[in-house]
Amino acid sequence: MESPLTAADEVAGLCSDLIRFDTSNFGPSGAKGEREAAEFVAGRLDEVGIPSELLESAPRRTTLVADWAPEGCDRSLPPLLIHGHTDVVPAIASDWQVDPFAGEIIDGYVWGRGAVDMKDFDAIVLAVVRERMRTGRAPRRPIRLVFTADEEAGGPLGATWLADNHPELVADCSEAIGEVGGFSLSVNDKRLYLIQTAEKGLAWLNLIAEGNAGHGSMRNDQNAVTRLAEAVTRIGNHSWPQRIHPAQRQFLDAVEDALGVEISTGDAEVTLARLGSIARMVGATMSNTANPTMLNAGYKLNVIPGQATAGVDGRFLPGYEAEFYDTITELVGEHVRYEPAISAIAVETTFDGDLVDAMTASLQAEDPGAAVVPFLISVGTDAKAWAPLGVRCFGFAPLQLPPELDFVALFHGVDERVPVESLQFGCRVLDRFLDQA
Repeated sequence: MESPLTAADEVAGLCSDLIRFDTSNFGPSGAKGEREAAEFVAGRLDEVGIPSELLESAPRRTTLVADWAPEGCDRSLPPLLIHGHTDVVPAIASDWQVDPFAGEIIDGYVWGRGAVDMKDFDAIVLAVVRERMRTGRAPRRPIRLVFTADEEAGGPLGATWLADNHPELVADCSEAIGEVGGFSLSVNDKRLYLIQTAEKGLAWLNLIAEGNAGHGSMRNDQNAVTRLAEAVTRIGNHSWPQRIHPAQRQFLDAVEDALGVEISTGDAEVTLARLGSIARMVGATMSNTANPTMLNAGYKLNVIPGQATAGVDGRFLPGYEAEFYDTITELVGEHVRYEPAISAIAVETTFDGDLVDAMTASLQAEDPGAAVVPFLISVGTDAKAWAPLGVRCFGFAPLQLPPELDFVALFHGVDERVPVESLQFGCRVLDRFLDQA
């Protein structure tokens, strides 16, 4: 008699299968493949007896929700939300060594767009749930599985839409785990596992400068392009004050211990450069940030336009949203205004409680001596939709990574890939976690 298929057996294949759905999200111009990816997830759940519901915020912008509360789990406990998104940022195939949507497994890695963000965790969740259903092993508590559309564009057609239109599908969950956390960071001879407990708020802004249109040969002291350029320069060159969040302080303390050096917040990126690209993320979470990203003005070289616009990617720390907007108002000046394109709250929780204990225990059971520490991320996740419903959110998508892999650089990067062994490690940790969470 053949042994039942394990999560470790199928997780790499599931990751490859998910990558082969081109779910590129182009923002306002739309996305593709989310319906097909959601149907694939629904099919894999249905195979082991878990029904799911597909909801659409717009045609083919599909989010999946499933209740997993098999006999044997404690249904008196509130559900745990486990969430992932199926969309990815676009990829330019000519930049890659491989086809970004082929899902190839080469030299022990699964390659492709989404391998890190975040079809790896989607696959881990599917693999573990499927194995536990095949072997009749219930989680300790009910689980709410949510696979969203549109996360890569801020979630208005995904998590935010679900929270606004169907809050009852999430609001009974007390806690949630999702992306950007649980991965290892090798420092000297130690492995730190970073659990996301906080993330910056999002303020994507359109700057609009008005002026007098006219002939390009004439003097014009009310030139919209000049006014915009001055505002963009002020924003781009602004030095934001340092603000150290408690999660950031705990992370820095752990790195100081591992490196054996004291880290000055003024030059943290220099001190942490030996950690690789995560140093940039650390630097970005020590203050509010605002980066000009887009410019648009005019239609002909000899015509001064009456309006010029720019885009700014703003991020603010928990507790410093008002400071962010007050500073932007000052920096744009009197002749430029801003309009929010997409805005979302900062999210934070504390690094304590039974769920944190379960994360720590499950990681240390698979990697004895692992140091489990909180951290603050500069990017956003679907947690921004769940937190206002009262859900306590953590980034916990466990992976043990080889020290030489610059993992953070692979988020939205070229040649995105994840080690098969890391996926299998994630399955073992998540399986243990579900017994304790």
